[in-house]
Amino acid sequence: MINDYSQLQILRAIKKEDISQPSISKEVGFSLGKVNFILKALIDKGLVKTEKFISSNNKIKYRYLLTEKGIKEKITLTKKFIERKKREYEELERELVEDEKIDKGIG
Repeated sequence: MINDYSQLQILRAIKKEDISQPSISKEVGFSLGKVNFILKALIDKGLVKTEKFISSNNKIKYRYLLTEKGIKEKITLTKKFIERKKREYEELERELVEDEKIDKGIG
């Protein structure tokens, strides 16, 4: 099972037309195998499509592009991520207030 955050990181990395799996791997800090696994899942879901092209040294390479569905999913996942981080921030802020009360002998 691939978590939403891992998917989001890969979707965010696919912003250049000529990005390769090794480039994605380096950008997001995942192993090449993990990037390959996630990309295959995103392709199967219809969120990413591939196009073959010939590189400057005559090797066939793939370019990864977000589909319309992929763009929508990226937006959805980004919103979910932001909401989760807001909740975490608010919880940390509440804990800090409580800890400060305890430290001052108020609570």
